[in-house]
Amino acid sequence: MLSHFTMRLKLTIAYDGRPFSGWQAQPCGNTVQDHLHVALREIAKAPLPIQGSGRTDTGVHALGQIAHFDAPAGTVMKPFNWVAALNSHLPATIRIMACEEAPPDFHARFSAIGKIYHYDICTEPVMPPHKAGLAWHVPRLGDAARLRAALNLMPGRHDFHAFAAYRGNETAEMDYHRTLHAADLETLTDGCRITFFGDGFLYKMVRLLTGAAVRVAQGKLDPGTCSALLDQAPGLPHGKSPYCAPADGLYLQQVLYPPSC
Repeated sequence: MLSHFTMRLKLTIAYDGRPFSGWQAQPCGNTVQDHLHVALREIAKAPLPIQGSGRTDTGVHALGQIAHFDAPAGTVMKPFNWVAALNSHLPATIRIMACEEAPPDFHARFSAIGKIYHYDICTEPVMPPHKAGLAWHVPRLGDAARLRAALNLMPGRHDFHAFAAYRGNETAEMDYHRTLHAADLETLTDGCRITFFGDGFLYKMVRLLTGAAVRVAQGKLDPGTCSALLDQAPGLPHGKSPYCAPADGLYLQQVLYPPSC
């Protein structure tokens, strides 16, 4: 029997960002969103718009990207059926990890209340080939205590303008304030992982924060200078952070929503 209503579906998506030109649909047709559009069209036999929680750049990975779409009226597929159906039409480097029904007003982007990213750094003298593109190779990371001290400067409600790159669509009214709840350092067998938990992130903010913290650890950036980059007056008298970590080690780990979502 056919359904007479449209079901909003929430997808949890993981992907290896190396083969793709980021998340956001582009004329090149080689973004994660582009591949999802193709897979949905092949299953539904009609275009189905899909909305993600936010963009990830070329080379950035995801363990828990969230997106939503509305199943076409008349479908008899259950949410779990979409997992196998979509994965059969997607490259192996994009996987639908879960699909569940969401409230009709759920929005992958606007319903989100926070995100968790982590950044992996490999400190081995020689970068293992299976880690290429999956971590930043920094064989001379420097002082872990200095790295931790730099990260401890960052949590709180701050103006992160100095740690944001420009997309080209900025306005004078743009708000650069974000709340960073935590910036934690974890030791791994071949390096370390920095985990950032915040209510939202600006364009390249995690990579710029990571780059600055690593330069402090290496003695190439004074902790006081790093601190001064936060909460600057209009005009950025202390300038912008010049150290942007590569995309390789960055993972969108989780998108957070209220319990009702």
